[in-house]
Amino acid sequence: MARDKIIDVVIFGEEIGKLGFDLDQRKSFFQYNPDFLESGKYTNLFPFIFKRTTPVQVFTEFQQDTFQGLPPMIADSLPDTFGNIIFQEWLTVRGIQKVTPLEQLAYTADRGMGAIEYKPVKELPNTSIVNINEVIIILEKVLKLKEDTKGTSLSELALLNIFKIGTSAGGARPKILISEHKETGSIIAGDKEISEDYNHYLVKLHLNNSDGYNREIVEYAYYLLAQEARIDMMPCKLIERKHFATLRYDRQYGEKQHILTVTGLTGWDFKSQPENSSYENIFKVALALKVPHKDLQQLFKRMVFNLIFKNVDDHLKNHSFIYNKVTDSWNLGPAYDLTYALNPLFTFKNTSRALSINGKRTEITLKDILTIADEFSIKNPKGIVAEVQGLIPRWQEVASELEIPKKIIKQIHTDLVKLN
Repeated sequence: MARDKIIDVVIFGEEIGKLGFDLDQRKSFFQYNPDFLESGKYTNLFPFIFKRTTPVQVFTEFQQDTFQGLPPMIADSLPDTFGNIIFQEWLTVRGIQKVTPLEQLAYTADRGMGAIEYKPVKELPNTSIVNINEVIIILEKVLKLKEDTKGTSLSELALLNIFKIGTSAGGARPKILISEHKETGSIIAGDKEISEDYNHYLVKLHLNNSDGYNREIVEYAYYLLAQEARIDMMPCKLIERKHFATLRYDRQYGEKQHILTVTGLTGWDFKSQPENSSYENIFKVALALKVPHKDLQQLFKRMVFNLIFKNVDDHLKNHSFIYNKVTDSWNLGPAYDLTYALNPLFTFKNTSRALSINGKRTEITLKDILTIADEFSIKNPKGIVAEVQGLIPRWQEVASELEIPKKIIKQIHTDLVKLN
């Protein structure tokens, strides 16, 4: 049996266990640090899949691309689509063809989203002050993949800098992690600094107008509407009136916050398991985590908002929970990725939702919504629907103020859902 190297798993400065990987069988292994278990600390850190026992735990069932053979709560630390593009290009420039999932975690080290860290840490030089325009020039070349990867302008240093600030952010759109000094406004890479001297942002970059419009401004408009709907989100802003920036909820109060997506908590693959991809299941996870009822109310409002404002890409990895290490308890994390996920310049005859509602992905009615409300004891569901639905006219007003093209405003408005 050929095993990959074993790495330490660390959180809040403590080694909680070790992780191994069998390259031949694509099995992963986790063993808790006995001292950590005996301490009785953070007993609810991994509530579902890891057992709080000293023997080695073997995981063979998580073979999908989402997990790469790793336990789901560990796989949450891996970069997603766009981050993997950058990572692979960076490796190619260095002459490395392929790395194992454990090696990927070792490179992610202490720079990933959330609070989990992996050692031995692959030390990378500190990144200098970030110039977003320079980053975009390199990213545009990276997104052409192999076409422009051999020129001298696409240097290892340039890829290294983007890798450090970009690979830990998931999704298919270009994203980087930055920290902005609260007093000077200077921007540095967001992979190291966690102090309260900085605001820590995840930035979705607008590279060009190949889509025919600016998706990032549309997402900012949705953020403003979500605020009016009293949906909990981290503060967001536009950079240079074109890049969408949101404060990171995994970096708060000068500390790293432990977060897990629904996919990471449960092992339900958001890409390949439609049978598990439902709002009902997210509510059940919330109940199993014993979140306060206000979190269930908030989750219901997000479901209604995503339905009415046609955010069909609200999959299991776009819902997260955040851990409180003082109370050893979980809460629903702030909402993120609330946007019109389709291209309004295209006509879609039928759009299927990533998450089903009352067993349906299309033609969802008020009755379906109220069925969910009844099952999970949601208070005043009709009032919540009326509140969110009342914001439909505000879309045109907010979008016009942001100078979104009129044809985009009109098409998205036509696509919004009115529940009867």
